[in-house]
Amino acid sequence: MVQRTSGGTESMSGRVVAVGDGDTLRVLVARREVKVRLYGIDSPEAHQAFGTQAKKFTSQKAFGKTVTVEVRDTDQYGRTVGEVILPDGTNLNALIVKSGYAWAYRHHSRKFIPEEEEAKADRRGLWKDRNPIPPWEFRRAN
Repeated sequence: MVQRTSGGTESMSGRVVAVGDGDTLRVLVARREVKVRLYGIDSPEAHQAFGTQAKKFTSQKAFGKTVTVEVRDTDQYGRTVGEVILPDGTNLNALIVKSGYAWAYRHHSRKFIPEEEEAKADRRGLWKDRNPIPPWEFRRAN
């Protein structure tokens, strides 16, 4: 179901039917699959350190659940970019960063920097690595 909020933004609800990686999933909305790129975060790539763990974490938190996507944009690949709210009200984007499975993607948003700083300070997830390589640098090098 797709709705417009009083502020004019769009939100949609549906069941998570696939997780592509730590920051991309597919949501079944009114019998149509919508590919969602999580807004403001960037998880390690599949072949990068912590890429598998990031995907597993996102899957454990979201797969099979009915979520709300607060739409922010559409990216260059046609994916919906948004914040995903889990059934208990938790912001999945923030949770992934706070748990150490994504960077706050400063190029697009500064929203999740506090969660990243907390994960770094506690050496959670990818912050256990002495020198984690941000995915945007990994993509550029490969």
